[in-house]
Amino acid sequence: MANTFSYMAIFLFSVILLTAGAGTFYAVLPESPFRQEIFILHFFLGLSASIAILFVHCIVFIYFLGTGRWVKEVALAYQIPDEPFPKRTRELKRLAFPAALFSMLIGIATAAAGAGAQLQAWPWYIHATLAVLTLGINLWAFSVEHQTVSENAGIIQAVMGEVDRIRKEKGLNTNDEALLEAQAKSVGKDV
Repeated sequence: MANTFSYMAIFLFSVILLTAGAGTFYAVLPESPFRQEIFILHFFLGLSASIAILFVHCIVFIYFLGTGRWVKEVALAYQIPDEPFPKRTRELKRLAFPAALFSMLIGIATAAAGAGAQLQAWPWYIHATLAVLTLGINLWAFSVEHQTVSENAGIIQAVMGEVDRIRKEKGLNTNDEALLEAQAKSVGKDV
């Protein structure tokens, strides 16, 4: 997930930068025949960036909800103590959620301010200030989320190792061995 998140963050940040660039170009461009097209590009990119911000940070929410629940259930099933694994996944979720939430809220606020500026109900500099804040807050959130997602992936691997150790102690196959055995039985039934 850490690699996937990195790609999503790079893509999202690129869209945010393109949106800011198109908006800046529109703001400083003197009257020209291309001014309307640049505005439409900025509008489209801004809408895309807003949706992408919500998508990427919601994926992080869902990831931590799912993996946190999985670690908790596995710990209960194999009688693994709360420390260090389930407790640490809860701590990582608590670290990642505020960053993701602030990123989503600032993205929504920036889009709303953009609509206000378009209708000339709000001054343009509110939208521009929020756009700069969107860049900064998303950079901060990407950093926090990448660190927490990476550490959480390590915890999942550690839990799997602990489960294999417990299964070996009880004379059972490891997860990989059980999976291979199940696949072999499945292939035998298909023939």
